[in-house]
Amino acid sequence: MTLVRYNNWLPKFFDDNFTKELEHRFDHNSYGSKSSIPAVNVKETKNAFELEVAVPGMKKDDFKVEINNDVLTIAAKQEDKKEEKDDNGKYTRREFHYHSFQRSFRLPKNQVDGDNIAAKYEHGVLYLNVPKREEAKEKPARLIEIA
Repeated sequence: MTLVRYNNWLPKFFDDNFTKELEHRFDHNSYGSKSSIPAVNVKETKNAFELEVAVPGMKKDDFKVEINNDVLTIAAKQEDKKEEKDDNGKYTRREFHYHSFQRSFRLPKNQVDGDNIAAKYEHGVLYLNVPKREEAKEKPARLIEIA
């Protein structure tokens, strides 16, 4: 019986290059749109849930944040138009780029105060503060007297 050593660099080379090419094609398609899902940090504190969404290069007017049936939805849509004209006013180049995303989060049922959610956009990060209801907040330990 002879042992044969398998060298797997060739399939990996083709897989990596083929995958990168597909990612590039779908990331910047022929219509000039780009779609990606931003990173989100979620932190639970005693009084609230805090979300940080990394979305650099946008304006606060690009966002739409809503809550419906304990589902928090964060969406954004941005469009960019570039035009170059010659001296006669004819277009030599006209490009449209669109960027959008939508993320939804199911919140714990009957635990958040949806009327007091606060949001701010600062330095490329969208901050959301989702306060908890009083009955959902952790209560300190209580000493019970024995009668």
